[in-house]
Amino acid sequence: MSTERFRLVLVSAGTSDPSSTRLLADRTADRVKALAARRGHEVTVGVIELREISADISTALVSQLVTPKLQQAIAALAEADGVVAAAPVYKAGPSGLFTSFFDVLDNDLLIGKPVVLAATAGTARHALVADEAMRPMFAYLRTMTAPTSLFAAPEDWSDPALNTRIDRAAVELVLLMESGFAAKIKDESWQNYQHEYGSAGGSETAIDLDSDMMRLATGGSAS
Repeated sequence: MSTERFRLVLVSAGTSDPSSTRLLADRTADRVKALAARRGHEVTVGVIELREISADISTALVSQLVTPKLQQAIAALAEADGVVAAAPVYKAGPSGLFTSFFDVLDNDLLIGKPVVLAATAGTARHALVADEAMRPMFAYLRTMTAPTSLFAAPEDWSDPALNTRIDRAAVELVLLMESGFAAKIKDESWQNYQHEYGSAGGSETAIDLDSDMMRLATGGSAS
């Protein structure tokens, strides 16, 4: 197997420093790096701390203005070979900061990208949030979510079962990154996806801007 270099991006919506959400993401990244190294690969890890760009996310939500900080985060995800998306759970769902960030992303940004979903909470009552609340959102974004999701309540940190789940999710992510699925989709089948107008910067749509309908939509007149 040839040596490959993968870029892993952690998206952490933890609000404290340190946070259990970031800790879960870091543990997962460490296992991904170790498992990839055994297979002859190198993994570089980047981190997007959403609490540091919370104002930028709010600005994008209400005005569609993408600030340089938010654009930097978007660019990191665009270049990522794999993602660990980690959120704290409030009121039986991932935090608003987490969902708001993914709400402002272009719908085409993450097509086919491998993603491990991770959630933390103060009680095990929220153990299904990653699968019941987060997974549908990432399905809408058309990502390749790893079959194993991660969840940690306070009692889980000392339970060996958490490390077992992290190992399982890490193996799945490494194998998905090795497959190069996202790049193959873009190279071989991008035109078969339904893209919104302006998606991916408007560069990968096949909309005829000179049609009668488009001229009418932009305030002109039909020929």
